[in-house]
Amino acid sequence: MIAKPKIAVIGLGYVGLPLARLFSTKYETVGFDMNRQRVEALMQGHDATLEVDDALLQQAIQNGFVCTAELERIADCNVYIVAVPTPVDHHNRPDLAPLIGASTTVGKVISQGNVVIYESTVYPGVTEEECLPVVEKVSGLKFNRDFFAGYSPERINPGDKQHTVETIRKVTSGSTPEVADFVDGLYSSVLLNGTHKAPSIRVAEASKIIENAQRDVNIAYMNELAKIFNAMGIDTHDVIEAASSKWNFIKLSPGLVGGHCISVDPYYLIQKAQVYGILPRVMSAARRLNDGMGDYVAQQVIKLMNKKGLLVKDAHILILGVTFKENCPDIRNTKVVDIRSSLHEYTDNITIYDPWANANAVKKEYGIDIISSGLDTLKGRFDAVILAVAHNEFAHYDVRSLLKEGGVVYDVKGSLDRHMVDGRL
Repeated sequence: MIAKPKIAVIGLGYVGLPLARLFSTKYETVGFDMNRQRVEALMQGHDATLEVDDALLQQAIQNGFVCTAELERIADCNVYIVAVPTPVDHHNRPDLAPLIGASTTVGKVISQGNVVIYESTVYPGVTEEECLPVVEKVSGLKFNRDFFAGYSPERINPGDKQHTVETIRKVTSGSTPEVADFVDGLYSSVLLNGTHKAPSIRVAEASKIIENAQRDVNIAYMNELAKIFNAMGIDTHDVIEAASSKWNFIKLSPGLVGGHCISVDPYYLIQKAQVYGILPRVMSAARRLNDGMGDYVAQQVIKLMNKKGLLVKDAHILILGVTFKENCPDIRNTKVVDIRSSLHEYTDNITIYDPWANANAVKKEYGIDIISSGLDTLKGRFDAVILAVAHNEFAHYDVRSLLKEGGVVYDVKGSLDRHMVDGRL
């Protein structure tokens, strides 16, 4: 196999950049991304996703790590790692366009004896049935004769500084036994906790997608319980605390399911299952339930306001947080916008405050204006405050000081002192 790997990582987002930076500690590595602004910012030593600390990035650059938008800069690499998004369209159908585009890019530069490894989350079969034929067509090379492939699904958890790319255990696979050993050895050489070598690419693909589908189903169960217990007047978090005293109870919490993984990836398996005549009822129901939680939260807030005699029409409402999770700038597929959308039917006076989110990015993605500083200047202005994201900045803040007299606080995350809130999920 390849004696001296020179690695190109295609896609420098939440997954690709940390991986490229890690590989650069041991191998000559080039990061490639078509977004020139992103590349320029990275080469200046700053990662806007905050997944790679600026000091680490700057050190990597000083040691020879390069990011580029120029295709010729990766033409002499011999290992190509694809880490691009795998979104769904407006009908929740898998959108493989970024993956096909990246495969086209690989096809333009791959050479005899090279290896391409995919990290993007897909349903079983995508790598071999959709991606590699594109590489073959563009390059004119024959798969498993002239070039080879592997699959090692990403396990990046945005904002998580404990389970980083260095410390997670990664699944690996290859298109031949020899390639599987090479891919496994490549990843093992930079990971602290090693790898699990799957018997095939399809098994590795399937393993990744069920990780996220399982989380989706489990959270949907908790959200369903929250709806039931809220209707009964029972605090869901008290119930969970009591149940978790049993040794084998899996403790999870209800909440909004957004982001680019848990709220998207199950649709890939749902779609593929139907091709084989299987209707995945549990996963489909979980997706519907979780996708409806933003509207449910809005309706709960409206109910609380009505009980207090507050007029919902033209009310002033503050939403704290817009990112899809706490202490992270990632706004992809955030369900907080669903809360806003439902409330917007009653009032235009909705303010979103988030110290982590990029206001320009939110405006571009959702057409919504937010503010990211000056929370103290908002005191005493709102009829309702919704804690949607449990950023550290909100943990010890006097949220009730933001209310007009008689206003309500709703805690989506269950992270505030219960005596400070009027309702929680």
